[in-house]
Amino acid sequence: MTKKILVFGASSSKNSINKQLATYTANQFKNVSVEILDLNDYEMPIFSIDKEKENGIPQLAHDFYAKLGSADLILISFAEHNGAYSTAFKNIFDWASRINGKTFQEKPMLLLATSPGARGGSSVLEIAKNRFPFQGGIVKGSFSLPSFNDNFDSEKGITNKELKNQLLEIVNSIEL
Repeated sequence: MTKKILVFGASSSKNSINKQLATYTANQFKNVSVEILDLNDYEMPIFSIDKEKENGIPQLAHDFYAKLGSADLILISFAEHNGAYSTAFKNIFDWASRINGKTFQEKPMLLLATSPGARGGSSVLEIAKNRFPFQGGIVKGSFSLPSFNDNFDSEKGITNKELKNQLLEIVNSIEL
């Protein structure tokens, strides 16, 4: 049976560099099916306990939670906004966590981040690596790609050989 990787860039940008990195990484796995999500398809009111009491948890949050549950591996690449998650991701995460505090349902995860800067989204990546085990995520690996525009090509993927080898080592260490 083919294993399924659920992939998304944790950004609402239509040209998300994190979605590019996540998609590229998912395609490095062999004999898997890849489902790519767009966070724009899960846009909901900003989470608040008052909105939840008034209207319940939005169907889109239930849909997102179900997608997470259908995966054999969850692969996320994080955009870093002011050192933390993008608002688009944080809102979906907040709503889905109201369904189940173990939002990631004990699924293995590969966490990535990139940015145009030299730190490659490392701050948000650290936040996710430390937080997600408490939310039912089994973090199997993480990778930060610095200076996206210098180290990634839309046709070739990661162009820096050392960074590409680091990512492939992580990918190859994950058993599905």
